[in-house]
This record gives sequence, structure tokens and C-alpha cells, in this order.
Amino acid sequence: MAIASQKDFVSGLMFMTVGGSFAWGAVDYEIGEAARMGPGYFPFMLGLLLVLLGALVTFSSFKSGPPGGDKIGAVAWRPLVFILGANLLFGALLVGIPSLGIPAFGLIVAIYGLVVMAGYAREGARLKESLILATILAIGSYLAFVKLLNLQFPVLPWFLAN
Repeated sequence: MAIASQKDFVSGLMFMTVGGSFAWGAVDYEIGEAARMGPGYFPFMLGLLLVLLGALVTFSSFKSGPPGGDKIGAVAWRPLVFILGANLLFGALLVGIPSLGIPAFGLIVAIYGLVVMAGYAREGARLKESLILATILAIGSYLAFVKLLNLQFPVLPWFLAN
């Protein structure tokens, strides 16, 4: 039986690996049952669902088609580096890195950093587009997380707070 879609096969294996890791990590917590869920219930069930989804995707990769079809292309390094870097930058700007002496810049600055850096993952990125999107996301995030949900985390940089 030949693999008809390499992309589906690898995607299915990835889903099963991530799901299995979540389920395995959740067994250290009390799982409980549907009526009385413990802290490990959601990650355990989500992990099992990912394993099931991965098995279905992997199985579908063997369906009819030319053997070796739908090959995996080259790694898109530019988007990979910029998107991962943008997420790391967001975390560093949001709460700072005390061990390196970097203070917290807060939610607003972190969102601008995230959106601008992630925007460069696309060829022909424009700073103006990223700044408009960042402004919309910053306002929406502030309203949703700070005003509506009352979450407590830094919103402004340390020198503007208070």
C-alpha cells in the first residue's frame, strides 16, 4: 500500500505526536470524569481527539492516487522564522525578561511588536498595513481582556504605568 499524499501522512503523524504528548502529560493531573472534571480532563481529552484526528488523516493519506503524490515542498524559512520570532517577542515584551534585566513593556507594545514582526513573514510586507492592524488588535485586546474579563497583566510600559 503506497502513500498517496506525503503531506497528509506527515500531518497525521504530527497530530498524533502532539496529541499523544498532551494526553501523556495530562495523566500527572487528576483527570476526573465528565460530571466532575479535574485539571487534567481537558488536556487529556483534547490529546485523545488529536490522536484520533491524526489517525484519520494518516489513514486518508493511503487512499487512491499516484504513489508519492502531493509531495512535501521545501521549508518556508522566512515565515517560520518571523512567526516564531514574533511570538517570542510578544512574550518578552508583555512581561519582560527579569533574568536579563528587560522590563515589561505591556500588552499594547507587545501587540505592536507581534504584528509588525509577523507582518514581515509575507513578501512585500508594508509597515503601514501592520500598524493599522496592530492598532485594531491592541484596542480590541484591551477592551476584551482588561475591561471585559478584568485580567491583571501590564498594559502599558513600566515608565507609563501608574
